[in-house]
Amino acid sequence: MTLVAVAILQKNGKILVCQRKKGSRYGLKWEFPGGKVENGETIQDCLQRELKEELSINLGPIVKTEILAYDYEDGSRFNVHYCFVRDFEGELRNNVFEDVRWVTPNELQALDNLEGNWPIIEKLAAGLL
Repeated sequence: MTLVAVAILQKNGKILVCQRKKGSRYGLKWEFPGGKVENGETIQDCLQRELKEELSINLGPIVKTEILAYDYEDGSRFNVHYCFVRDFEGELRNNVFEDVRWVTPNELQALDNLEGNWPIIEKLAAGLL
Protein backbone atom coordinates (compact mmCIF):
# COMPACT_ATOMS: atom_id res chain seq x y z
CA MET A 1 0.00 0.00 0.00
CA THR A 2 1.29 3.44 -0.94
CA LEU A 3 1.27 6.12 1.75
CA VAL A 4 0.22 9.53 0.39
CA ALA A 5 -0.07 12.95 2.03
CA VAL A 6 -2.24 15.63 0.48
CA ALA A 7 -3.10 19.14 1.58
CA ILE A 8 -6.63 20.42 1.83
CA LEU A 9 -5.76 24.11 1.56
CA GLN A 10 -8.70 26.30 2.59
CA LYS A 11 -9.07 30.04 2.05
CA ASN A 12 -12.23 32.18 2.17
CA GLY A 13 -14.52 29.15 2.01
CA LYS A 14 -12.71 27.67 -0.98
CA ILE A 15 -10.41 24.69 -1.45
CA LEU A 16 -7.37 24.46 -3.72
CA VAL A 17 -7.50 21.71 -6.35
CA CYS A 18 -5.08 20.83 -9.11
CA GLN A 19 -5.62 19.18 -12.49
CA ARG A 20 -3.15 16.53 -13.60
CA LYS A 21 -1.31 17.11 -16.87
CA LYS A 22 -2.85 15.72 -20.03
CA GLY A 23 -1.05 12.48 -20.96
CA SER A 24 -0.07 11.63 -17.37
CA ARG A 25 -1.55 8.74 -15.39
CA TYR A 26 -5.15 9.76 -14.63
CA GLY A 27 -4.56 12.77 -16.92
CA LEU A 28 -6.87 15.79 -16.53
CA LYS A 29 -8.36 14.42 -13.30
CA TRP A 30 -8.59 16.88 -10.41
CA GLU A 31 -6.81 16.21 -7.12
CA PHE A 32 -5.48 17.89 -4.01
CA PRO A 33 -1.79 18.84 -4.01
CA GLY A 34 0.65 16.46 -2.35
CA GLY A 35 2.27 13.13 -3.07
CA LYS A 36 3.87 9.92 -1.91
CA VAL A 37 5.59 9.86 1.46
CA GLU A 38 9.25 8.89 1.03
CA ASN A 39 11.08 6.51 3.39
CA GLY A 40 11.94 8.23 6.68
CA GLU A 41 9.78 11.24 5.88
CA THR A 42 6.98 12.52 8.13
CA ILE A 43 3.61 13.56 6.72
CA GLN A 44 4.48 17.24 7.39
CA ASP A 45 7.90 16.85 5.71
CA CYS A 46 6.29 15.23 2.66
CA LEU A 47 3.75 18.02 2.29
CA GLN A 48 6.40 20.71 2.69
CA ARG A 49 8.54 19.07 -0.03
CA GLU A 50 5.69 18.36 -2.43
CA LEU A 51 3.99 21.75 -2.18
CA LYS A 52 7.28 23.59 -2.53
CA GLU A 53 7.95 21.63 -5.76
CA GLU A 54 4.40 21.76 -7.12
CA LEU A 55 3.20 25.24 -6.06
CA SER A 56 6.25 27.14 -4.69
CA ILE A 57 4.64 27.55 -1.25
CA ASN A 58 5.60 26.73 2.34
CA LEU A 59 2.84 25.27 4.45
CA GLY A 60 1.75 26.37 7.87
CA PRO A 61 0.81 23.81 10.53
CA ILE A 62 -1.58 20.97 9.83
CA VAL A 63 -4.88 21.76 11.59
CA LYS A 64 -6.33 18.24 11.42
CA THR A 65 -5.93 15.02 9.43
CA GLU A 66 -8.46 12.59 8.01
CA ILE A 67 -7.02 9.22 6.97
CA LEU A 68 -8.74 7.13 4.31
CA ALA A 69 -7.67 4.03 2.40
CA TYR A 70 -8.70 3.43 -1.19
CA ASP A 71 -8.25 0.52 -3.62
CA TYR A 72 -8.39 1.35 -7.33
CA GLU A 73 -9.69 -1.16 -9.88
CA ASP A 74 -6.21 -1.43 -11.42
CA GLY A 75 -4.93 -2.88 -8.12
CA SER A 76 -3.34 0.33 -6.80
CA ARG A 77 -3.84 0.72 -3.05
CA PHE A 78 -3.43 4.02 -1.25
CA ASN A 79 -3.54 5.11 2.38
CA VAL A 80 -4.16 8.85 2.10
CA HIS A 81 -3.57 11.40 4.85
CA TYR A 82 -5.81 14.37 4.02
CA CYS A 83 -4.19 17.22 5.93
CA PHE A 84 -6.17 20.40 6.51
CA VAL A 85 -4.00 23.50 6.26
CA ARG A 86 -5.19 27.11 6.40
CA ASP A 87 -1.92 29.01 6.27
CA PHE A 88 0.86 29.06 3.72
CA GLU A 89 3.65 31.42 2.77
CA GLY A 90 4.83 32.43 -0.66
CA GLU A 91 3.24 33.29 -3.96
CA LEU A 92 1.30 30.30 -5.24
CA ARG A 93 2.62 29.26 -8.66
CA ASN A 94 1.57 26.31 -10.79
CA ASN A 95 4.79 24.41 -11.50
CA VAL A 96 3.52 20.99 -12.64
CA PHE A 97 -0.25 20.91 -13.17
CA GLU A 98 -2.49 21.52 -16.17
CA ASP A 99 -4.58 23.91 -14.06
CA VAL A 100 -4.99 25.05 -10.44
CA ARG A 101 -8.22 26.49 -9.00
CA TRP A 102 -9.81 27.65 -5.76
CA VAL A 103 -13.33 26.14 -5.66
CA THR A 104 -16.19 25.81 -3.20
CA PRO A 105 -16.99 22.31 -1.92
CA ASN A 106 -20.05 22.24 -4.22
CA GLU A 107 -17.98 23.28 -7.25
CA LEU A 108 -15.48 20.57 -6.31
CA GLN A 109 -18.20 17.94 -6.70
CA ALA A 110 -18.79 19.00 -10.32
CA LEU A 111 -15.15 18.40 -11.35
CA ASP A 112 -13.75 15.17 -12.82
CA ASN A 113 -11.95 14.16 -9.62
CA LEU A 114 -9.67 11.24 -8.90
CA GLU A 115 -11.87 8.34 -7.89
CA GLY A 116 -10.11 7.80 -4.56
CA ASN A 117 -10.88 11.36 -3.42
CA TRP A 118 -14.67 11.04 -3.64
CA PRO A 119 -15.19 9.96 -0.01
CA ILE A 120 -13.41 13.10 1.28
CA ILE A 121 -15.10 15.33 -1.33
CA GLU A 122 -18.51 14.12 -0.18
CA LYS A 123 -17.60 14.88 3.45
CA LEU A 124 -16.38 18.35 2.48
CA ALA A 125 -19.57 19.09 0.51
CA ALA A 126 -21.73 17.89 3.41
CA GLY A 127 -19.88 20.20 5.80
CA LEU A 128 -18.63 17.28 7.89
CA LEU A 129 -15.00 18.46 7.86
